[in-house]
Amino acid sequence: MTNQIQQNDPAAVLHAAARKVQRESEPAELIRYGSNAVFRLPNRVIARVSRPGARADAVERQVSVARWLEELDYPATRLVGLEQPVVVGDRLVTFWKSVSDGETYAGLADVAALIRRLHELDAPSSLELPRLRPFGSPDAPLPSFPGLEADDAAFLQERYRWARETFDDLPFALPRGVIHGDANVGNVLLDRDGRPVLIDLDSFAVGPREWDLIQTALFYDRLGWHTREEYETFVRVYGYDLLQWEGYEQLADMREIAMTAWLSRQAAESEKSAAEAAKRIAALRTGASRKDWSAY
Repeated sequence: MTNQIQQNDPAAVLHAAARKVQRESEPAELIRYGSNAVFRLPNRVIARVSRPGARADAVERQVSVARWLEELDYPATRLVGLEQPVVVGDRLVTFWKSVSDGETYAGLADVAALIRRLHELDAPSSLELPRLRPFGSPDAPLPSFPGLEADDAAFLQERYRWARETFDDLPFALPRGVIHGDANVGNVLLDRDGRPVLIDLDSFAVGPREWDLIQTALFYDRLGWHTREEYETFVRVYGYDLLQWEGYEQLADMREIAMTAWLSRQAAESEKSAAEAAKRIAALRTGASRKDWSAY
């Protein structure tokens, strides 16, 4: 029972993993807890602890992506030099060199430049990136949302089904290739010398480049998180305005569904997440403004 309790506690998992590889883990500061529990450790190290049952191949691919980008000298987060990932029970732990001592996000010009540079890369044959399927394969079960009201869960599942069935039929105009998969201003930090660095390499895939542009367009157009000037700067540097693409509205709908589904999976564990998810679902139902959506 003690081992099970420890494995359900990401901090305990972190300390066990650190002991395995002889790394310091105290003091450990929890930075965020989403898809991973992310900790700041001594000696400028960041540790990422997966949720229980994470797929080993997905985490191993993240490690391979980081090593590939380092070989190219592409400005992305770097691994600590040890054998990774570290397995503790049904969780996986990775150790990274911290980009900075805090979290200062890059401007949209830097974000656009990094995405454009990434989109110019060709992955080596040794790196097997998955095909982008942001809503899962056609035969996969739909996600369940036990923390939502039953009618909200059913509505979100139906919208999720629509996105899954419709995504591949969108009239994508840009070349397909390597994508980050979750490209937005929150995943580009400034390092200690003020240089932009791409982080969170979990979602790398091969797919339409529009998926890497949709969040910036959506954050400006529907959520109001970017100003018009910021968005125009992004467009100028990247060289393409997604708002002018004929498939924008549908892809924006899909990205909203993906964002809301991710948040809704946490609703059973967090009253704050449950309240935000309910607010978002109400907006999806009615077409109400998204300007009051909170960032996660």
